[in-house]
Amino acid sequence: MKRYDTINAVINMSFKIKNIEINNKVILAPMAGVSNSPFRKLARKYGAGLVYAEMVSDKGLINANDKTKKMLYMEDFEKPMIQQVFGSDIESMVEAAKFIDENSNCDAIDINMGCPVPKVAIKAQAGSSLMKDPAKIYELVKAVKEAVNKPITVKIRSGWDSDSVNAVEVAKKIEEAGASAITVHARTRAQGYSGEPDLDVIKAVKEAVSIPVIGNGNIVDGISAKKMLEYTKCDAVMIGRAALGNPWVFREIDAFLNGEEIPPRPTNKEIFDLIMTHMEELIKFKGEKLGILEMRGHSPWYLKGIPNASEVRKNLTKCNSKDEMEAVLRDFLL
Repeated sequence: MKRYDTINAVINMSFKIKNIEINNKVILAPMAGVSNSPFRKLARKYGAGLVYAEMVSDKGLINANDKTKKMLYMEDFEKPMIQQVFGSDIESMVEAAKFIDENSNCDAIDINMGCPVPKVAIKAQAGSSLMKDPAKIYELVKAVKEAVNKPITVKIRSGWDSDSVNAVEVAKKIEEAGASAITVHARTRAQGYSGEPDLDVIKAVKEAVSIPVIGNGNIVDGISAKKMLEYTKCDAVMIGRAALGNPWVFREIDAFLNGEEIPPRPTNKEIFDLIMTHMEELIKFKGEKLGILEMRGHSPWYLKGIPNASEVRKNLTKCNSKDEMEAVLRDFLL
């Protein structure tokens, strides 16, 4: 396998978020409907130095919604793990953070100020909508920080739109309010997940604050991770969509950044075994009906890049049981 040169200065280093030791610079993003305990365990197994849990609703927690509370489930294997929460009302965010602080074994609590979907950013006036009010951001982060024992981190975007790119101003407010780290998704809310992320925004935030800065946006392999780390001098990179059906991406990027041989891509047998593991963990976590429904989304991602998989992917989305899904995959992969 090809061996890559090490990258001077920024790589081969662990880093810390307050008292949390993170042994590499490759982090799983908090993806809604994806970054639950079964997926986080796979990410950690295959090399993620830190995992973020999918966001939970502040209102769901303070209203004791069973589904929301169950989303706080985690296992020690996942640590270090950071639980994300979203909301716009300071009082309810404080109460939700206190609930997480007292009822979760996560290592820190992250406040979502980056989600662009209308349900969150417009209807709930949470997520990336908060980027429009730096003064409120300061009050929110400060209030949550003072109410809990766990470190507080915040995930932001570049700004609301191209006319209001204010990540540096917001980052300074977040640091001043007592947060221990910031993740910057270098796109505006208006961009959603399209277009190129603006690395200059991450670079400017890193230069403006002294707490760790995690860069996010279009990290898909070692080359894109190296580019972001070298150019922005951020402390770590966050991987989201590139990990879908591909938890191996964490070990590949980590190896690249350390100048090591890139592990070979998994064989069909390894892909089959991993899908089975993921499915069994989801069933154990959610029951067979919900576990299979979720696995209908994941399993086609695992087949990306495999020749002649289009018909199999269609068949997988029709499966209603573990046995059905296993039979379809066994016939194709083994």
